Amino acid sequence: MKYINPLKPSQRMKILRQSSIEQLPLERVANFSEVSHGLDEQRALVEASRCLECANPVCIEGCPVAIDIKSFIQSILQEDYIGAVEKIREANYFPAICGRVCPQESQCEVVCTLGKKHPPVAIGKLERYVADFEIKHNLFTFPIISGVRGERVAVVGSGPAGLTCAAELAKLGYKVTIFEALHAAGGVLRYGIPEFRLPRHILDIEIERAKALGVEIFTNFVVGRTATIDELFDEWKFDAIFLGTGAGTPLFMGIPGENLSGVYSANEFLTRVNLMKAYDFPHYDTPVKIGKNVAVIGGGNTAMDAVRTAKRLGAEHAYLIYRRSRQEMPAREEEIHHAEEEGIEFILLTNPIKILGDKNHWVRGIECQRMELGEPDESGRRKPVPIRDSEFVIEVQTVIEAIGQKPNPIIQSTTPGLEISKSGTVVVNEQQLTSREGVFAGGDLARGGATVILAMRDGKTAAMAIHNYLLSKLDGKRTSTVDHSNVITAEPERCGSDY
Repeated sequence: MKYINPLKPSQRMKILRQSSIEQLPLERVANFSEVSHGLDEQRALVEASRCLECANPVCIEGCPVAIDIKSFIQSILQEDYIGAVEKIREANYFPAICGRVCPQESQCEVVCTLGKKHPPVAIGKLERYVADFEIKHNLFTFPIISGVRGERVAVVGSGPAGLTCAAELAKLGYKVTIFEALHAAGGVLRYGIPEFRLPRHILDIEIERAKALGVEIFTNFVVGRTATIDELFDEWKFDAIFLGTGAGTPLFMGIPGENLSGVYSANEFLTRVNLMKAYDFPHYDTPVKIGKNVAVIGGGNTAMDAVRTAKRLGAEHAYLIYRRSRQEMPAREEEIHHAEEEGIEFILLTNPIKILGDKNHWVRGIECQRMELGEPDESGRRKPVPIRDSEFVIEVQTVIEAIGQKPNPIIQSTTPGLEISKSGTVVVNEQQLTSREGVFAGGDLARGGATVILAMRDGKTAAMAIHNYLLSKLDGKRTSTVDHSNVITAEPERCGSDY
C-alpha cells in the first residue's frame, strides 16, 4: 500500500537536513573506530519526511544501480525498515557498504528535486540506517533462489565488482567461485578503505551473506599464476569468467628521491594498515614506520584516507599536498570536511618536485613549487601552472603518493586474445564482454580508478550478460565479440587519477 506523507511539500522543504551522529574530532584521531555512527531512528524518520515523493523520481536515474529510492523512503516513513532494506537489495545486494562509501552527493542526491533550492534528501544516510537496523536486529532473510543451474562461473577478484557479480549470479542459481589473490576477501573494500570509514565487521557480514548464497571463495589464488584464464576454462571447466581484479598498481610522479626509504605508494601504505593491521603492531606482524611529519600527495579519496590514517598513527603534522585548489579536489566533500576537522594541514596549489634524503637514504624533506590555476584541461578542471622561483621545502620523514593507479598486468599478459587499452585496462563493451568469448570484466580493471558503486554496477551488468550468454549457449548460439563502436575504456591520462 502506498504511503502518503501528510506534510505538504512546502512544509517538507522547511525541515532541516539531518546530520549523522559522529565521534568528536579530538577523540577519533586517536582511534580507528568508525567516525560516523549514522542516523538514529528519530533522525531517520525526520529525514525521510523531507522526501517530496516526486511523480518522476529522478534520484533513481542518478543511482548507478537504479535503486527504487522513492519506495524505500516510503517504507521508512511507515517504520517498515526491513521492507526498506529489502527494496534496496533488489538493486544492490550490499547496502551496508554503499550506505557508507557511495558518493551519493554526486549521484542520486545531486539530482534530488528538493536539492534545487534546499539541501537534498540524505539518501545515503537513510540507506545506511535501514541496513544497520537489519544487522543490529539480525533480521536479514536470504533472497529466494528460483532454481539451481548446472553451469559454473568463475569470478576473479573479490572487490565490489566481483562480489556483486557473484551474488547476482548466485541468486540466479549459478555455481559461483571467487578467486582472490590476497589472504582475505573484499578487495579494495578491505585493503584500501580504512576501518574508520568502513568497519571490517560490516564488510565481513556482507561477504558472509554472499557466501550463504552458495558463493565459494578461494583466497591466496593468483589467476594468471596459480591458474590462467585458459586453465580455468579447460581444466577447471568453468563456463564463463568475470574479471574484477581492480587497479592495484600504483602510479608515481617520477620525481627525484622516490627510491628513498620512507616513500610509500598509498596502495602499499593502506594495505599494510588496513589489511595487515599494521596500526596494531606488534600484535600483528606487519610494521609501518612514519615520522612526526608526513606528506601525502594527491587530492582524491585515497589521498584523504592515507593522510587521515597517518594522523591516527601518530603524525604530529599530516600534510596533504595538492596541486590544485580545494574546489578542484575529486575527494568526497564529507571526507575533506572530516580531514579538516581532524587537523589535516592542507597545502594547496602546490606541486612536489623532489624528495630529499639524509645520509642514510631516509626521507628528510620534500621540495615543492607553488602553482596557479590556468585554463581548464580535458578533465574539466583548471590546469595547474607553476609559479616561477616559488620553490620551498617542507621537513617530513614520510612521503605517501596517492596520485592514481592502474590494473596489475598479470591476467592481461597471460590471456591470449584479451584486448587491452593503452592505459592497461581491459576493453569491454556495454555488456562488460571482453574480446574473449565467455570472458567479462568490470570495475577498475575496465574503468581505471573509479567508485565502489560504479564497480558494483559493472558487476551487476556483467551478471545479467553472463546469464544471457549461458542461456544462448544452451540454444546453440554464439555471442558476438566486442562491438568496438560501444567500447568503454579509461582515458589514459585520467586512469585512476586522484591528482
